[in-house]
Amino acid sequence: MSASLSRPRVGVWLIGARGSVATTVVTGCAAVAAGLHPPTGMVTETPPFTDSGLPTLSDLVFGGHDTLDCPLPKRAESLTAGGVLPPGVATAVAAELATADREIRPGGPTPGDTRSETELITAFADDMRDFTHRHGLERTVVVNVASTEPVPQGPDAPLPASTLYALAALRAGCPYVNFTPSEGMHHPAAAREAERSGLPHAGRDGKTGQTLLRAVLGPMFAQRALTVRAWSGTNLLGGGDGAALADPAAAAAKNAGKERVLADTLGTVPEGEVHIDDVPALGDWKTAWDHIAFDGFLGTRMILQTIWQGCDSALAAPLVLDLARLTARAHEAGVSGPLGALGFYFKDPVGDGPSGLAEQYGELVRFGRGLGESAGEVRGTRAGRCTEETGGAL
Repeated sequence: MSASLSRPRVGVWLIGARGSVATTVVTGCAAVAAGLHPPTGMVTETPPFTDSGLPTLSDLVFGGHDTLDCPLPKRAESLTAGGVLPPGVATAVAAELATADREIRPGGPTPGDTRSETELITAFADDMRDFTHRHGLERTVVVNVASTEPVPQGPDAPLPASTLYALAALRAGCPYVNFTPSEGMHHPAAAREAERSGLPHAGRDGKTGQTLLRAVLGPMFAQRALTVRAWSGTNLLGGGDGAALADPAAAAAKNAGKERVLADTLGTVPEGEVHIDDVPALGDWKTAWDHIAFDGFLGTRMILQTIWQGCDSALAAPLVLDLARLTARAHEAGVSGPLGALGFYFKDPVGDGPSGLAEQYGELVRFGRGLGESAGEVRGTRAGRCTEETGGAL
């Protein structure tokens, strides 16, 4: 792991803290920190980031919000039975799971919740701030890993829960990462506050499977001057994500990022759509199939088909840990606003930056190098903690 001397501890506050992704994040962090498993899938544990000054995995302290009451150890048992977590790991890190579970607070809004939006934001921010103060944390990064929400309907619609949490993070002075397609900081109400606060933020919608391939294949077709006529896809999903995306409005939010990658890398939007089907029997596993029709020399018609089969939580968890560490380090270094250099991780990234995966990786490595170059200066002038005083006014 990245070397560090007397590094302060950093909080990771997970929205959807008892879901499959969050449980895998906490379990995986503890297992890798204990040397039980290698950090496979964690880009921040590769040589280009050794000197970036990132918090180590053992520096991270977990908490969060959720509307569910299933304890993390029990959730980890379920994921082990489903083949998501390897046998024995959840038992080996049971103490770490129980510790994180004690830091999970009730989320919302829930059915029958009579609190106003302002009251909910205040309550969520108080939870984040209390967590940071009680543990003596240098800062806390808020990461949304909850289920996908439908797109808000109209300007007068209530603020979605993801935006309430985003506004709470800003009020608490916490950097924010949206790993989901939900509105979060993209909502105009939160975007204005984010700009005022100057806090670093990143998102949205983690790029874990089908869109990861699109970010590689799209530039390939463009660079080889091959004309893509149609690009269609199908996703088969189980678990909570499959159930959430069975809602056409939620699926539309998910597909928008997939389409953006093709538009940006190909320079045009080809024919075809992405379909998402809920298959509960698949559990946490997903299959993504793409059918690409393209023209070669003299108009010769050709086809490329891809199949991606993977475990959604195991694909997402190392990326969430990467993002929490990079965002925390950016905050420490005094970086503000949208973190466009983290576009490598997202379907619909904030800020400006390339859309092809290779170019995005180059941007990420340069970002990590810059964080390392500023390490000495930052350690001498400590960035502010996640407190009410560092947050923007709401």
